[in-house]
Amino acid sequence: MKNLKDKVAVVFAASGEIAGAVARSFSQQGAKVYVTARNLDAVNELAREIKAGGGWAEAAKVDAMVEAEISDFLEKVVADNQRLDIVFNGIGADYNEMGGRPATTEATFEQFMAPIQKICGSQFLTSRAAARYMIQTHSEGTILLLTAALSRSKLSNVAGITAASVAIEGLTRVMATEWGKNGIKVICICPGAIMETKRISGWIEAAARQYGMPLEQLIAQYKSLDILKTSLTLKQVGETAAFLASETGVAFNSHIVDVDCGKLNIL
Repeated sequence: MKNLKDKVAVVFAASGEIAGAVARSFSQQGAKVYVTARNLDAVNELAREIKAGGGWAEAAKVDAMVEAEISDFLEKVVADNQRLDIVFNGIGADYNEMGGRPATTEATFEQFMAPIQKICGSQFLTSRAAARYMIQTHSEGTILLLTAALSRSKLSNVAGITAASVAIEGLTRVMATEWGKNGIKVICICPGAIMETKRISGWIEAAARQYGMPLEQLIAQYKSLDILKTSLTLKQVGETAAFLASETGVAFNSHIVDVDCGKLNIL
């Protein structure tokens, strides 16, 4: 059964691995999927993959940090479909992009604010633009945000990204409260670290070199935090997003949904 049959979905920052997995799952569940990113080549390839699998997809170059580009693109989607059912923003940031991992006593104000402006700021821009069009078209859709488990972890030297993750969760609850009267669900997905992604595998490899540890030992230490014997996959994150955007997922509104198979180090 296709739970998102004939739904119109837009995925921002779809060049990322998580957003790409979400777009694939939306399509597999029957949605018409628009994939956007600053990297047009990457989303063109994703759209081709979705269409090769029998789905419907269209790619576009949109910067999820530029409000005018976001609004203009959503206006086009609504003009073509007369509705907007699902929006997901998969924007993320690398530590290097944010100036590394300086100690809080050493970080500049700009380094602290950079992830807040990029990660939380982008979610603010795409969510409110989506809500405006959903209200205008009476779509009663679902807006999905993305946060990180840093919001409930205790790690040093990540003040900015941690603060941004917490802020996204608070923003989710506020927006769900404001737009619920219009039938709009707002939910935040919080995946754990996914071993198959380039970001996590690269971070583990770099940490192993930094501390002079065998790579296998560091991976084993991380996996020891799993409650189950299984680890989270990109496919599972995508399937969870598709479920939350479906009619069955209505029970999860204003919630922060952990997607990690259970971790001992996450509150």
